[in-house]
Amino acid sequence: MTSSVQIPRIGQALPFWLSLGLVPLAALGAVHGGWTVFLLPVATWWLFAFLDHFLGLNTQNRDPETPDDALRWYRAITLIWAPIQFAMIFGALAWVTWTGTLATWERIALFIGLGVVNGAVGIVYAHELMHQKTRLERWLGDILMAMSLYGHFRSEHLLVHHRYVGTPRDTVTARFGEGFHRFFLRVLPEGYRSAWAAETALLARKGLPWWDRSNPFWRYATLQLAMLSLAVIVGGWAGLGLFVLQACVGVWQLELINYIEHYGLTRKHLGDGKYEHVRPRHSWNAAHRASNWLLINLQRHSDHHYKPDRRYPLLQTYDATEAPQLPYGYPLMGIIALIPPLWRKVMHPRIREWRRTFYPEVTDWTPYIRGETPMPR
Repeated sequence: MTSSVQIPRIGQALPFWLSLGLVPLAALGAVHGGWTVFLLPVATWWLFAFLDHFLGLNTQNRDPETPDDALRWYRAITLIWAPIQFAMIFGALAWVTWTGTLATWERIALFIGLGVVNGAVGIVYAHELMHQKTRLERWLGDILMAMSLYGHFRSEHLLVHHRYVGTPRDTVTARFGEGFHRFFLRVLPEGYRSAWAAETALLARKGLPWWDRSNPFWRYATLQLAMLSLAVIVGGWAGLGLFVLQACVGVWQLELINYIEHYGLTRKHLGDGKYEHVRPRHSWNAAHRASNWLLINLQRHSDHHYKPDRRYPLLQTYDATEAPQLPYGYPLMGIIALIPPLWRKVMHPRIREWRRTFYPEVTDWTPYIRGETPMPR
């Protein structure tokens, strides 16, 4: 890692507020239609990939001991995003269903774009919030996840993914050779089942049944039902369909990011069902400046798994001696992942190099590739 630097008060926080620039694009698409309905996915994917190319990498690390009081401008964008996204989605829903100014294809394109924003911004912010300790932040995270009808992600992420990442027990660690489309169809049911199993097991250890009021699935269901009901109230059955469409796109975007973050990386099996501790080498790292602004440093994913409770401005980046590096930021890597032959061409040589660098003693990777627990040697 590079040497740490201190955090200025507001100056360096402002780039992380670039997500607000997507709000007027959503309004423009809703009001004018036509080609403007494509601005949201273009800005989210291609603009930030373009900016990454010209702005390069940011390898500076800030002091990880910086107190929360010095991070208020960084935290603020994550705190205000839930009402902003709520207004974007339901405001657009009311406009397109009440005015009838957009053709059917324009409505569909607009809400696909809103789903992209939901997945690339809303769920990313929810991810930051669900890792925090305050009730307000956790509630805001749950509200954001309800807009994607994917509330169980919090349980799956905190109780399963962080504990078992890089092992066969983690649903969202993409296996070597597993294409994204197959991965996506696999994780949808498996992620829900693993989240439910983790929560009910936690309740059982407390001597409580699954239907106890403390089961967070009651909260997830209530919030999601409220979102669906409001969509019907605002826009009728067409409104419900458009809301579900953007939610599905948001989930698709989330799982595309999940796919990229750990593809082909595994923790070494130590025998007796035990694995080595999670280290920076078990996540793909990306130091690309612009896409880290949009994704609030999510691409510093190696450090997030190493120190899950660290707030996003303090996440550290690593060089290739400590963590595997992606050649591009998530926006461009996501596009590549949608084309499996191209993805394999880009990623498989890097995974083989990762194996040689960090695990030269492992001679048989077959069990890891198959998602099996290797036999102790």
